[in-house]
Amino acid sequence: MLQSMTGFGKATGTFKNKKITVEIKSLNSKNLDLYIRMLPQYKEHEISLRKYIAEQLDRGKIECNINVETNGESKSYSINKELAGRYYSQIVDLGHHLEIKTDDVMATILKMPDIFSSETEEEDPEEWSYIFSLVKEATKNHLEFRGQEGSGLYDEFKTRITNISNAFEQVPQYEKARIDSIKSRIENNLEEFVGGAKVDKNRFEQELIYYIEKIDIAEEKQRLGKHLEYFIEIMDAPKSQGKKLGFISQEIGREINTLGSKSYHPEMQKLVVEMKDELEKIKEQVLNTL
Repeated sequence: MLQSMTGFGKATGTFKNKKITVEIKSLNSKNLDLYIRMLPQYKEHEISLRKYIAEQLDRGKIECNINVETNGESKSYSINKELAGRYYSQIVDLGHHLEIKTDDVMATILKMPDIFSSETEEEDPEEWSYIFSLVKEATKNHLEFRGQEGSGLYDEFKTRITNISNAFEQVPQYEKARIDSIKSRIENNLEEFVGGAKVDKNRFEQELIYYIEKIDIAEEKQRLGKHLEYFIEIMDAPKSQGKKLGFISQEIGREINTLGSKSYHPEMQKLVVEMKDELEKIKEQVLNTL
């Protein structure tokens, strides 16, 4: 089943007084490029998290965001009374020195550095287990998204391959006309520049056969047909194989280009252009296929 490298998955839940949201999004990339954003207290779990996401999503430019919102109850605040006393003494002394009133210094003291201290509660061992369950849920949703996008890619590729096959099947009808046209052109050129009476007919036939063999497209037709069949076979495989589809599309391109260089017939050349156009559309989308 084909999968797109573009995907998005989200999972949200509440653990005690915390609302936790996990978002995983991805874009196409040749290899795995994984970025994880989470609070520092969870960093010890990053290696295992990376391993899990890499195993599940394989490759792509992937970003995982773990956002935690609290209602403030997880922190307790206290005033540093000793430090506040020292601030008060220095402010009062400064007031005497400058001969200004220091009647209300409380508001000033409360704005001074380090007056408030907070203590964050230690991480609950069950908290990461809950977060990881949300990661699994977000990953599952992400894979479903990729699958839906992959279905669209499948239909797109099937249409393009069918169009190439249809154009390819029209090539044989022009082969005889192509050979006759080449033979006629050579004969006319010889007649014009050498003169028909001076041409050795046997030698001419030998050279013509040699030339026609050089522009024979039987092998190209056979290989192109096999490549088109193989492309469909890989599309129908249980696991998405975007890289392999990319390699096959390159081989299809080589055979189409060779057909074009050997066509020597306007209608065949039109068919080659049609096949190239369809193949380019495949190549664009293959880059986004997992």
